Amino acid sequence: MEAVKRVADYSRQRYITSAGYNKISFFQRVKRRLEGSFSYGTPEFFVWKNSYARMKQTKYCINDYVLKSKYKEIEYCQEFQQELTFVLPFAYWHHLNGTLGKTISSKYTKELYFFSEQHEEKYNTRVDQLPRDTYEVPNMYHCPTVSFNKWAKVPLKEHYKNKHFVFGKPLLIIANKYNTEWGKGPINFFSVSMLDKILDKYGDKYQVVYNRPGADYIVMDNSEILELREATFIRKYYPEVILAEDLYQENKGRANNYNHFQLMLYANCDHFLSVHGGTAALASYFGGKNIILSKRGHEHRYNEFNSIFPALSGAEIYHAKNDADVLRFLERHY
Repeated sequence: MEAVKRVADYSRQRYITSAGYNKISFFQRVKRRLEGSFSYGTPEFFVWKNSYARMKQTKYCINDYVLKSKYKEIEYCQEFQQELTFVLPFAYWHHLNGTLGKTISSKYTKELYFFSEQHEEKYNTRVDQLPRDTYEVPNMYHCPTVSFNKWAKVPLKEHYKNKHFVFGKPLLIIANKYNTEWGKGPINFFSVSMLDKILDKYGDKYQVVYNRPGADYIVMDNSEILELREATFIRKYYPEVILAEDLYQENKGRANNYNHFQLMLYANCDHFLSVHGGTAALASYFGGKNIILSKRGHEHRYNEFNSIFPALSGAEIYHAKNDADVLRFLERHY
């Protein structure tokens, strides 16, 4: 009853069908069907885009395997998850291969590309789609298969492990978000009531650090960060839980920016709770265990939580499709 009272104190696809039928020619119907099949988000679209991108890599065989000069310039300004799962490992492969010349990305990414001798932080915001695809990265989108031919595990944990963010108990990081998704309201997030259940049961066993960075600390994309009011709740009822933004303010002298701080903090952690998207991808870079709450997304169809996500660091990934799954995985593995 007390948990209910605590949360109570701190207390969204529409389909349109046509009634009529417009008579069109057989060829027009076929054309529309083909166009629909290869529109963004369909399996045909993803297979086509990725297949062409991988085929295009044959263009660079001489440069990559014979000449091996530092010719490769890799530029990216789209979604954070794709950058972490596909672009960053592609750049690291070129680094190991001796062919990486320059990397270009968004603000606060220099520390992600620590291995790049020339890194430019060119973009202030991320975009959902480019006006025209370049097909320069072998894995461009979600796909039934992932090409690991030019993909290498990036050792973020080994590079950023440190003696600063060490606590008296094992560290558990809860990486949350609360923002619009796919043009609609929040879908994949830990609610205040869910946080209450987790903190009530695991707060004594772990030093919990709660991380949901605000817009001032990250590069925004096509989503909007909304107000969950969980920080006030946590400060009042779970003062022993550390808010990552508070920890960052106390240690600003140790980090160049919030992303750098996250890398240092995450590198010392082996237990994560995260949510769908770039939040989950980043938490999968540091080994250990990561429970990912993902209620919907292309990742489900293409089994990415059993393929690309574990490959990032060898982490144990547990895909929770709802809150009940999260609690069950916590009971079993944490």
